[in-house]
Amino acid sequence: MSGTPMKQTAPMLARRPAFKLEGLPIIVVFFVLIGLFIGFAPTVFLNWPIYNSFLVTIPPMLILSLGLTLVIAAGEIDLSFPAVIALSGFLFAYVTRHFGMPWLGLAAAIAGGAVIGIINGWLVAVIGIPSIIITIGTSFFWSGVATVLSGGMSYTLQRLTGSAINGVFAGTLFGIPAEAFWALGVAVAVWFILNRHRFGEHLLFIGDSREVARVVGINTMRERIKLFVLMGALAGFASVLMTLENLSYFPTQGQGILLSALAAVFIGGTSVFGGSATVVGSFFGALIIGMLDAGIVATGVAGFWVEVIVGLVFVSAVVLHIGLDDPARLRLLHRRLRGRT
Repeated sequence: MSGTPMKQTAPMLARRPAFKLEGLPIIVVFFVLIGLFIGFAPTVFLNWPIYNSFLVTIPPMLILSLGLTLVIAAGEIDLSFPAVIALSGFLFAYVTRHFGMPWLGLAAAIAGGAVIGIINGWLVAVIGIPSIIITIGTSFFWSGVATVLSGGMSYTLQRLTGSAINGVFAGTLFGIPAEAFWALGVAVAVWFILNRHRFGEHLLFIGDSREVARVVGINTMRERIKLFVLMGALAGFASVLMTLENLSYFPTQGQGILLSALAAVFIGGTSVFGGSATVVGSFFGALIIGMLDAGIVATGVAGFWVEVIVGLVFVSAVVLHIGLDDPARLRLLHRRLRGRT
C-alpha cells in the first residue's frame, strides 16, 4: 500500500477538533443494529448473558483491529498476525506447561510477537519489500513454525484454573469479563498514540506521503519498524487472552480472524490509502463484526443469510461514513445520477 498526495497535514488529522465526534457514522450503525436486534430478539438482547459473551469473544479481535488501524494509517498492511497468534500462543503454553511460569510465558508471547514485528518491519522499511507481500510470506512461515514446534498438538492449561494470571486476564471484575477492560485500555492507549503522540503524527504523515515525511525530518524507516513491532506485540497479547479464556492452546489458533479484523478497521472509517484513521471507528467496527453472527442467528434468520447481511452492513457503514464525512461526494453522485435520468 502506498501513500496518496497530501490533502491536509497529518497533524491536522491527528488533532481533530473537539466538537467533531470521531467515528460518528459507525456509532450510528452500531446503535441501529442493537435496536434491530432488541426489536427482533428481545428475549436474547434484553438480557446480560449475550453481552457477557460478546465481552469475552470480541476483545482479542478488537485489540488486533486497533493495531491494524495504526498500520493502515501509515499506508502499510500486516496480514501475518494470525500466524503470530499461533506462535505466541504456543510460546505461552509451552513455557507455562514445561516451566510452570505463566507470567514468563506472557512475556515470551509478547516478545515473540515483537520479534516477528521487527523482522516484518526490517524487511518492509529497510529492504523495501511491499508489506502486503512480505506479511503474506511471513504468515505462512510462522504458521508453519508454530505447527512444527507444537507437533500439531493442542496443549491443555487446566492447571491455570483459579490462578492469578487467569484471574487478571480472563476473570471478572464487577461481573464484567476482564478481557473487556484490557481491550478498552488498549483502545485508550492507541487513541492517545494516534491523536496525541508524535509517533501517531508521524504515522499519519508517512501514510499521507512518505516523501513529504522524509522532507520534514521524520525517520520513516525507524517509525515503520516500530509500527510493526507494536502490531506484533499486540497480536502476542491477544493470543494470551485467547489461550487463557479457553485454558488450552490450538495450533490453528488465530485462523479465521484476519478478515474480521480488517473489516472492523475499514467499516470504522480508516482510509485504505493511509494518512487518515479513526480508533473510535475501529473500536465500534470490531463490536459490530463481533456481534453480527450471534445477533443474526438470534433474530431467527437462517444461518446461510449471515454473509449476505454482513456484506450489507459493511457497505451501508462505508456509504454512511462517506455521507457524513464528505457530503460533497454524495452531492456530486446525486447530480450525476440526475443527469442520466
